[in-house]
Amino acid sequence: MNNPNRLDDGTTQSKVFYGWYIVGVGILVHIAGTFAFSSTLSIFLKPITEELGVTRGAFSLIRTFEIGIAALIVPLLGPMIDRHGGRWILIIGVLMEGAGLLLSSLVQSFWQFALVRCSLVIAGEALLGSLVINVTIAQWFVKKRGRAMAIANLGTGVAKLGIPLLAASLFVLIGWRGTWAVFGMVAPLLVVAPALIFIRRRPEDFGLLPDGETGFQRAAGSQAAAPGSITSQRLEPAVEMSWTRSEVLRQPTFWLLVMTFGIAGVGIAGLNLHLFSFVTDIGYSPLIAASFMSTIALTQLASTLVWGALADKFDIRKVSCVQFLIQGMGLVIALLSDQIHLVYLGFFLYGTGLAGSFVLREVIWASFFGRTSLGTVRGLSLFFSHLFAASGAPFFGFLHDRMGSYNLSFTIFSCALFTSAFLILLAKPPRKMAPARSL
Repeated sequence: MNNPNRLDDGTTQSKVFYGWYIVGVGILVHIAGTFAFSSTLSIFLKPITEELGVTRGAFSLIRTFEIGIAALIVPLLGPMIDRHGGRWILIIGVLMEGAGLLLSSLVQSFWQFALVRCSLVIAGEALLGSLVINVTIAQWFVKKRGRAMAIANLGTGVAKLGIPLLAASLFVLIGWRGTWAVFGMVAPLLVVAPALIFIRRRPEDFGLLPDGETGFQRAAGSQAAAPGSITSQRLEPAVEMSWTRSEVLRQPTFWLLVMTFGIAGVGIAGLNLHLFSFVTDIGYSPLIAASFMSTIALTQLASTLVWGALADKFDIRKVSCVQFLIQGMGLVIALLSDQIHLVYLGFFLYGTGLAGSFVLREVIWASFFGRTSLGTVRGLSLFFSHLFAASGAPFFGFLHDRMGSYNLSFTIFSCALFTSAFLILLAKPPRKMAPARSL
C-alpha cells in the first residue's frame, strides 16, 4: 500500500497518522455491534416474551447460550488476528449478524428465535465484537492507546444513546419484527466498505511505528521509561513481548484480571438485558425506561474520552479502581431511590463508570501483555470472561421469577463492582524470564 504518511527512511510525516483511520472504522464497528448487544435485546424482551409465550427466565437463557458459544469462538480468533489482521473477520462477522437480525424478524416460535440468535447473530457478534477491533487499534497505538480506544468506543455510546429511542419509535411504526429487519440491513452498510478500505494489521507492515512516531522519538521514549514502571498504562519494555497460550495461563496476573473483570461482567450482562424491564416494573412507562437507558448511553458518550485521557496519564490500576467505585455507587443510588431525579442520577453515575470499563480493560490487557500476542491473550481472557457473563442474564431472570423483583440481583451486582475495585489494585505486570517460543 502506498501510504501517504510514510517517508523514504521509514519515518512518518506530520500529517494524520494512519492509525486514526483505523479508529474511525472502530467507531462504526462498535455501532454495528450494538445491534446484537444484550442491552438492545432487552428492549425486545417484553414484546417477544408476550407474543411467543415464554418466561423471562427462559428468555434469559438465550443470552447464556449466546455467551457460551462466543466463549468457544474468541480463543480461535485471537491467533488469527495476530497473524493475519482483522479485516475479513469484521466483514464476515457483520454479514452474519445482519443475516441473523433479518431472520429474527421472521420467526414464529421461541425455538426459532433462539436458534437464529445462537447461530448467526452470536457468531456475527463474536467476529464483529470488541476483540477484533480493539486488538487492531492496540497494534497501532501505545502512548496514545487510551485516547484511541476511547474515541473508537464512542460508537458504543452513540448507539446506546440512539437505539432505545429509535427502537421504541420503530415499535410503534413497524413493530418489533420490522425493527429487527431495519437493524439487519443497517449493520452491514456501516462496516463492510470501511473495513475493506481501511483496516490493516500493524503499522510495522508499512514501515511505520505505533502512534506515528519516528525511530528517533521511539528510542528517546524507551530510554526515558523506567523498566517495570506503572506510573501510566504503558509498559514499554513489554510492548513487543510474545506469549504462548501455556505461558499466559501460568501467569497469576492473567487470572487476577480475569476474575476482576469477570465478576463485574456477570452483573453487566444481567443488567443490560433486564434494565428496561426493571424500570417498567417499578412503575415507569416504556418511554421513561428507554430514557434511562439513553441516560446511561449519554454518560458513556460524554465520559469515554475522559477515561481515555486518564488511562494515558495515570496508573491504570488506580483509574480502574475509581471506575468500578463510581459504577457501584451509581447502581446503589438508583436501587435505593424512589424519586425519579435520583434514579436518573444513579444511572448517570453507573453509565459514567461503565464507559470507563470498556476503555480501561482493553488498555490494561495491552499494557501488561504487549502487542505481539495480544489477540491470543485477549482471546483466552474473553473465553473465561464470557463464562462469567453467561450466568448473568439467567441469574437476574430466574431470581426475578422467584423473588418478584430485581432488587436482590442488583444488590449483588453492586457488591461485585466494589470487589472488582479492590482486586484491580492487586494486579502487577507479568514478568517473562525466558525468550518466547513461536506461536
